[in-house]
Amino acid sequence: MIVPTVTSEIAKGLKIVGSKPTMNLKGCLVGNPFTDQSNFDGPSKIPFAHRMALISDQMYKSYKKSCRGGDNRHQSIQCRNSLDAIDECVKDISEFHVLEPRCAYASPHQYNVLKLKTSLGVQKMQQLPDFTAEGLHLSEISTECRTMLYTLSRIWANNATVREALGIHKGTVPLWLRCNTDIPYLKDIKSSVKYHLDVTTKGYKSLVYSGDHDMGVPYIGTQSWIRSLNFSIVDDWRPWYVDGQVAGYTVLYSNNLTFATVKGAGHTAPEYMPRQCLAMLSRWLAGDTL
Repeated sequence: MIVPTVTSEIAKGLKIVGSKPTMNLKGCLVGNPFTDQSNFDGPSKIPFAHRMALISDQMYKSYKKSCRGGDNRHQSIQCRNSLDAIDECVKDISEFHVLEPRCAYASPHQYNVLKLKTSLGVQKMQQLPDFTAEGLHLSEISTECRTMLYTLSRIWANNATVREALGIHKGTVPLWLRCNTDIPYLKDIKSSVKYHLDVTTKGYKSLVYSGDHDMGVPYIGTQSWIRSLNFSIVDDWRPWYVDGQVAGYTVLYSNNLTFATVKGAGHTAPEYMPRQCLAMLSRWLAGDTL
């Protein structure tokens, strides 16, 4: 949401004669971007679950027939039953990378990944138990779960020695939180599709990439809103490579919009596939094809 809206505002400001400071804006990039929950991101979760073999063909067929592709379980008893069956199949799946363990230790709150209405479900995975450096030994931190690294980051950032080294005076800054949802934040933009359209049609290039195993913001929904822009295809769907191996798939649209998947990555693609994402970024910044 934030990147295209801010980029659009910058582009608008640059058109004002004599505006300062000037900025050499070239474009923007977004990864697994939360764009439009109602029309694209949300409705793509169940089709994604079907493509990932998390629900059966029959369950998906029943869902499409009884719910007409939506998620309003109150429209009929058949729709409610279909959604309940799907929920039961995916409730223990890690939403942000469907192949990784779902770690209750790092995500202590129970939630349903297909019912999540909040922005990326951040508040559901944000806060870890209150451990201190003295109360937790490294041997107690499981390496099986990627989210355990978030525990370490919290311990590190709140360590007295670290805070002193960073120049934080005691009593001036509260405990560091990885995701602080107490910050006042007005959410009045339901869809950022028009901002993507504004940026690209003004001549700025865009890179939109998706880790292809993310069920939080599935690539299916991202492809759908890109198609809604009605841009023509310049370079059709094809694999892109890093060190001779397929790193994902890409398609180039008119108005310099590039879409790419990152094979095997979750919601935060560079976290899962750093080498491939660096290659993708470097090529895009250099103006080369992926």
